[in-house]
Amino acid sequence: MSTSLIVVLVVLVVLGFLVVRIYNQLVALRNRYKNAFAQIDVQLKRRYDLIPNLVETAKAYMAHERGTLEAVIAARNQAYGAMQAASANPGQAAAMAGLAGAEGMLSGALGKLFALVESYPDLKANQNMMQLSEEMTSTENKVAFARQAFNDGVMNYNTYRESFPQTIFAGMFGFEQATLLEFEGREYREAPKVQF
Repeated sequence: MSTSLIVVLVVLVVLGFLVVRIYNQLVALRNRYKNAFAQIDVQLKRRYDLIPNLVETAKAYMAHERGTLEAVIAARNQAYGAMQAASANPGQAAAMAGLAGAEGMLSGALGKLFALVESYPDLKANQNMMQLSEEMTSTENKVAFARQAFNDGVMNYNTYRESFPQTIFAGMFGFEQATLLEFEGREYREAPKVQF
C-alpha cells in the first residue's frame, strides 16, 4: 500500500468520526430541548386541569359573570389544543407561535376572572379558592422555569447547529432550526400575583 493511499484512508476515517460526532451531538441537543418542552407540557397540563376547578368554585359566587367564566373555559380549551400541537413538534415555529398566542388569550381571560374575583369578598375568603389560587401561582412559576430551560436548550441546539462545520451536516441530516417559546405580554415575564 502506498503512503498516499494510507493518508487518504486516515483522512476519510477521521472525517467519518467527525461526522458521526456532529450527528450524535445534534441528536443529543435536540433531545434535550424536546425533554425541556416535555416539562412545560407537564406544567401546562397541570394548569389546564386547575382551571375548571377554579371556574366551578367561582361559579357559585359569580352568577352574573357567566360570560367571563365561559371565556376562561373556551380559552383553556384552545390553549390545551395548541399545547398538544406544540408537543407533537417542539421547537417548530408555527407550533410555538400557536401556543404562545393561545396562552396569551388564556392569560387575558384569567386576568379578567381574577379582577372580578376581587369584587366578591366571600369568594376571596373561600378556602378552596385560596388553595386553587396558590396552586395556580405555583404552577405559573413552574411554567416560567420550564420555559426558560426549554429556551436555553433551543439556544444551545441552534448555536451548535449554526456553527461551522456543523451547519454543513445539520442541513444534510435534516436538523432544522428550533424556535424559542416566547409568551407575549408582561404577564408572562413574571408569575401573576393573585391574592385572595
